[in-house]
Amino acid sequence: MSEPSANCTHDCSSCGESCASRDPKSMQIKANPESRIKKVIAVMSGKGGVGKSLVSALLASELQKQGLKTGILDADITGPSIPMAFDVHERPMGNDVGILPPESEGGVKVMSINLLLKSETDPVAWRGPIIAGTVKQFWTEVSWGDIDVLVVDMPPGTGDVPLTVFQSLPIDGVVIVTTPQDLVSMIVTKAVNLAGMMKLPVVGIVENMSYLVCPDCGKKINVFGESHIEEVAKSMGLKVLDQIPIDPTIAGAVDMGKVESLKDGLLKGAVEAVKAL
Repeated sequence: MSEPSANCTHDCSSCGESCASRDPKSMQIKANPESRIKKVIAVMSGKGGVGKSLVSALLASELQKQGLKTGILDADITGPSIPMAFDVHERPMGNDVGILPPESEGGVKVMSINLLLKSETDPVAWRGPIIAGTVKQFWTEVSWGDIDVLVVDMPPGTGDVPLTVFQSLPIDGVVIVTTPQDLVSMIVTKAVNLAGMMKLPVVGIVENMSYLVCPDCGKKINVFGESHIEEVAKSMGLKVLDQIPIDPTIAGAVDMGKVESLKDGLLKGAVEAVKAL
C-alpha cells in the first residue's frame, strides 16, 4: 500500500486509492436489520473457469449438512450459476423488512440476480458501479435471518466487485480456488495479495480439477501435469485445504441442480477450517 497523497481528504468513502491509512472496516455497510450473520466467507479465484462456484456451492452444502445454518450470496452478477446448482428457481418474496431468500431442498438460503430476472437467460449488461451496488443490496436489503455462515461466491479476478465485497462486507475469511495449470502461482498470488491489501485472513487454497481417477485401475492421472500447489501454498504460508478430482459425477450433479446430493467430504479441509474461525 502507498502512503496517502498530499491531497488526501481522509474521506475513504469517496476515494479508490489503496493507502496505508485506509481502514478496510471504515467502508463496511450495515446488514439488513433482520439479518443475524455470524461468519462471512468469500470464495474467490484470480481467474475464471477454475470452479469457484462449484466450491462455493459445495462449501455451503456441506456446512448445512453439519447442522450450521448456511446461506450463499451469489456476487457473480454477470455470470450467476448458484441457483442452478441448488435447483432454486423461485422468485424471492418480500415483506416490510426486505427480500426473503428462497431455500434449497437442503435448507441453504440462496440469493442471486438470476432469481430476479424475467428470464434466467437474460444477460446482465450492466456497468461496474451498478453491479457493485447490486451486491451491496444483497447485503442490506435481503433479510437473511439467522445464519451461521454466509458464503459469498465472488466473481473471478481482482477487480471492482471483489474490491466492493471486501470493503463493504465484514469478511471473516477468504477461500481461494485454483487449478493445477502453470499459471497457478501468479493467479493465486494476485488473489492472496488482494486479500492482504484489504487486511483479510486467507483460510486456505482449494485445488479443483486436481486429478482424474482411472475407472479401470484406480490410478490417479494428473491431466494438467504435476501439481505444484503445495509448494505455492507453502511459499505464502498457506494451507492446501482440499484437492477436488475431475469427476463427471460432480459436474453432472451440479448441472442437474443436485449439488446437495454429492457425497460429503469433498471439502472436508475447507469445512473444518471455516468452522474453526
